Amino acid sequence: MKKAYEALPKDGAFVVIEALIDDARRENAFGLLMSLNMLIEFGDAFDYTGADFFGWCREAGFRKFEIMPLAGPSSAAIAYK
Repeated sequence: MKKAYEALPKDGAFVVIEALIDDARRENAFGLLMSLNMLIEFGDAFDYTGADFFGWCREAGFRKFEIMPLAGPSSAAIAYK
């Protein structure tokens, strides 16, 4: 994410389309099952929550964040430089 931040122009946006898990880890069954599948297949991989995304982006230097629900289980996680 730091490399994405550095590559963006001022006021640029970093957009990730993902089956985000809700912060309470209770609602997005598809995202939760994908996370379990990744854990089984790769051992240390997982899907993440909006709060995880915000924290990682904040560490990289992004200043503003939002989650935009899309059709089905996917969302757009957006961070602004």
